[in-house]
Order: sequence, then C-alpha cells, then structure tokens
Amino acid sequence: MTERLLHRLAWLAVICCVAPIVAAALAAFTGDLQTWREILSSVLPRYIRTTLILVVIVGLSTAIIGSVTAWLVTVYRFPGSKWLEIALALPLAFPAYVLAYAYTHLLDHPGAVQTLLRDVTGWGPRDYWFPEIRSLGGAAMMLTVVLYPYVYLLARASFRQQSSNAFLVARTLGRSPLRAFWRVALPMARPAIAGGALLAVMETIADFGTVAFFNVQTFATGIYQAWFSLGDRAAAAQLSLCLLSFALLLAGLERAQRGKARTAGRGARFEALEKPRLTGAPGWIAALICLIPVLLGFIIPVIMLGLMAHGSGQSLLAPRYTALMFNSVTLAGVASVLTVLGAVLIGFRARTRPGRMSKGLVIGAGLGYAVPGGVIAVGLMVPLAALDNLIDGVMEARFGISTGLLITGSIWLIVLAYMARFMAAALNAYDSGMATVPGHYDAIARSLGQSTPRMLWRVHLPVSKTSVVTALLIVFVDVMKELPATLILHPFNFQTLAVQAHRLASDERLHEAAVPSLVLVGFGLIPVLILCRSIGREGRGVRAARLGTAMKAG
Repeated sequence: MTERLLHRLAWLAVICCVAPIVAAALAAFTGDLQTWREILSSVLPRYIRTTLILVVIVGLSTAIIGSVTAWLVTVYRFPGSKWLEIALALPLAFPAYVLAYAYTHLLDHPGAVQTLLRDVTGWGPRDYWFPEIRSLGGAAMMLTVVLYPYVYLLARASFRQQSSNAFLVARTLGRSPLRAFWRVALPMARPAIAGGALLAVMETIADFGTVAFFNVQTFATGIYQAWFSLGDRAAAAQLSLCLLSFALLLAGLERAQRGKARTAGRGARFEALEKPRLTGAPGWIAALICLIPVLLGFIIPVIMLGLMAHGSGQSLLAPRYTALMFNSVTLAGVASVLTVLGAVLIGFRARTRPGRMSKGLVIGAGLGYAVPGGVIAVGLMVPLAALDNLIDGVMEARFGISTGLLITGSIWLIVLAYMARFMAAALNAYDSGMATVPGHYDAIARSLGQSTPRMLWRVHLPVSKTSVVTALLIVFVDVMKELPATLILHPFNFQTLAVQAHRLASDERLHEAAVPSLVLVGFGLIPVLILCRSIGREGRGVRAARLGTAMKAG
C-alpha cells in the first residue's frame, strides 16, 4: 500500500461523510415553491416553536444539573461521594427513547404510580390531576436525565484542573462557599459547561425516538412523517435543510466555545488538595442532590425495564431475538470497523501532512456529529432512489429486466449513513490518543527507513491501540442505539433491536419493548463502564495539601 493510496482512501472517507450532508441540502430544492409555502404556513412555525422550547429546557437543565453535581463531587466529601462520582456518568448508557418507555409504564394513567394513587384515595380517573408524561415537558425530562452527563464530565474535568488559589482568596475575603463558587469557579468553567450543554442540545435536536413516542412535534418527527405518512420526499428534504442549518449553527457555537477554553489559573489544583468533609444536614443535602439524577437516569429505569421484561414472558434466547441481536451486532461491527478505519486514515493524513487542506478534511469528516440521523438518511435516499429508478427504467426499456432497488435496498447504504454520522466520534477518540505521541517519533521512523504505510502500521497503530479500541466501542454502541437513520434506511426484511423496540413501543406493547431495550442498555454500559473505570483511577492517590477551613461550609 503506497502513501498516495492511503491519502486517496482518506479523501474517500471524507467524501462519504460530506456527501450525504450536501445531498440533503441540495435535495431541498427538488420541491416546488408551493411545497415551501405550505410548509411555511402550516407545520414550520410549530416545529420551530416546539424544537426551540425543548432545546432551551434541556440546555439549561443539563447545564445546571451537570455543573452543580460536578462541583460537589470534585470539591467536597460527603456520604457516598466516591460512589456518586462514578454513578453520575451511568445515565449515558441509556438511549432517551428507552427511558421514555420505562417512565411511561411507571407514570402513565394505567401505570403503577397512578394506579396506587387511585387505590389509596379511592379517586376516579377525573378526580385528580397528575403530570402528563407524554408531553413536551416529559420529553424534556427524559432527554435531560440522559444528557446531563455531557456537562457533568466536562465540568468535572474543568473544576479539577482549576487553580484553587482564586477560590481561596475569595473565601479569605469573606465570600461564602456558594458566592465563591458563583463568582470565581463557575466563570472559569463556563467554556466547558457551555460546550457540554451544546453537545446535549445537538443530541436533543437529533432525537427522534423520544419525541415520536410522546407525540411531540419537532423537526425530527416532521421529517419522518413527511417521508412515510405523507410520502412527500420534497417536504422531508426541505425540513431536513431547516434542521441541518440549525444543527450546523449549534456545531459552530460548540467549536467556538471549545476554542475559547483555556486552563484557568496557576497554582495548586483542586484535585491535589484535601477535600473538606460535609457533615450533618449539608452532607446529606449534597448526597441527595447528586443521588436524584442517578435515580432518575439509571436506577429506576433499570428496575422498571427488568420488571417489564420479566413480565413479558419473552426470552432473549428465542430465535426471534437472537436474529435481531445478530443483525444489530453485525451491522454495528461492520460500521464501527469501517468508520474507525476511515478515522485512522484521516487522522494519519492530518498528522503527516499538516496544513489547511488536512484541517479542512478533519472538519468536513466531523460535520456529521452535528447532523441528525434523519437528515443524513434523507440526503442519501433522495438522490440514490432517483438513481435506482433511473437504472431500473433503462434496464426495463432496453433488456426487459427489472433491477429493483440495487442501492437503496442494501445494508451498505445504512453503513454509509453511520459513517457520516459517527466519524467525528471516532476521530476524536483516535486524535486524543495520538495527541500524546511526540512529533519526533515520526522523524525517527523516517530516519530508520520506514515508509509512510509502514510507519502507520508499525508506529502509529501500536501506540494508539487503546484509542482505536475505544473508538471502536464508542461507534459500535452509537450504531446500536441509532434510530431515525435505521428506521428510514433499513431493508424491509432486516430488523435491529432499536427498530424492534420502537415498533413495539409504538404499538403500546411496552412489556415486550423492554426486552430489546434492556439489551441496548447493556451494550451502552460497555463504554460507560470503561469511562467510570478511568474516573475511579483519577480519584486514587495521596493529595499533596489540605484546603483547610477556608472551603468548609458555613
């Protein structure tokens, strides 16, 4: 394999990532102005209003929950703080739509909570008011408790790296711990908190399963309804363009926030100082604040799904579910290998040929993380379906042979969508490992006569082995959980666990939907447990100094 071939393969990987996004934008112009007018006058205002409300609620909620819990477990010791420091990351294992299934079974009118309430009070269905879980507020709650770990992990890392000197000065000047946090620590961590909140917001606008199950009208549900219910591909493409514009705007804001992030201050970091112990009421309040998100985002849903699955009478060893698991694992395995291979080639080219071109390739390949799966699916389906019809028409006219769906009915189209969607995750994981490798390693390899392909095989890949495995796991789990792209692109005779869970839940067969949902959560736990293991390792060791009474409550 020559150096030129490696670079061409890197270009091919970037084209595979960018092409669906460009196609989605161009497909919006396939409809006439009448379609645009109907969208503008009917559904677009509702989609904009609902999506913006959801974005604001989830963005603010995740920022508050993630930053407060990160500050408490980073700076203080209280009952259960070591366990909670790790447990606060566990809700990342849940797809939001799976959480929606569990809480609907628990809180809906025939659910356990309202049934118990009626049994205890003797009330009838209309004698009391109870919050409606299938609502915009319910969808915001599901997304918040699943996505706050984005803010928690970034804010926790920022707080640990901060200098404690500024905080100590604020305390010696008479500031209370709360005011010192508000005026000193929080502003220094603002770029990390904003970056995490923007990531949560981008996941919110990309979500389809939760809002569709709760019948909340957003851009994501509008695209799916226009495609399948109305059969209007032009309307679906035009809605995709609106959502794509919003997503890319958020991606630009996230990148700008990331660029502003700097190490805040010099001196002893919080991670190197002795944590003061919160005792009595303050300690239990801190423990409760950190415990509530874990209860809502992990413990209660796992218990509910387990009970539902047990009561469904289904077995994971039944041929039906073994086939679904085989399909999901095979699809995720192929997609993750090809995606990580593309990420390695792109990252290798950017390292060996630094410059504006390489930087542009990395940015182009990473655009997909800001684009919802439904938009990418539409971007692929519109032009390729037209190509399929063209081929079929030509073959029918000249040879009397109907070719059917050669491209749009294949598994490889779904794999291409996954590559475009998750290439950024693989690139980030690979680059994080290669960032620790000094540049002179490449010079040493070249001085020893290693060609560029051999340097990739014998130097870069062995050094970045852990990062490559991490990237494979992340993409594998993301593919397992991806719903909108799979719903639009999967062949009629090919089902996955995510599609099966969604269809059963849509038919109100929640007990049966719990079985594939639990499997998805189990796969989602794999990278989260690896992350929790690294968090546990960070907390070990002897701290070099004591913070003293300056940081104690009161």
